[in-house]
Amino acid sequence: MHNFIGIIIGVITFVIIGVFHPLVIKAEYYLGVRSWILFLLAGLGAIVVSVFTANIVVSAALGVLGFSCLWSIKEVFEQAERVKEGRYPKNPSTSCRYV
Repeated sequence: MHNFIGIIIGVITFVIIGVFHPLVIKAEYYLGVRSWILFLLAGLGAIVVSVFTANIVVSAALGVLGFSCLWSIKEVFEQAERVKEGRYPKNPSTSCRYV
């Protein structure tokens, strides 16, 4: 099993990154840049839990999840810029898009 830990963590990382791409797009569409606070709280929470998790694979997955959430803060603001440039659709029911 120890021989496969790196591969398992790699697959988990790949899946998390793959999930976060559309997640950031949807978060910006429905919540605007205000969604950054959710990414911050989720990221910090996952990192704290990873520190106290004994299982190395679960701890690593939580660490990757946490830092992916933190990276998404930057991405949600960049997504707002892409929307502003017209490269992604704007949610017509969102009145306050930018902070």
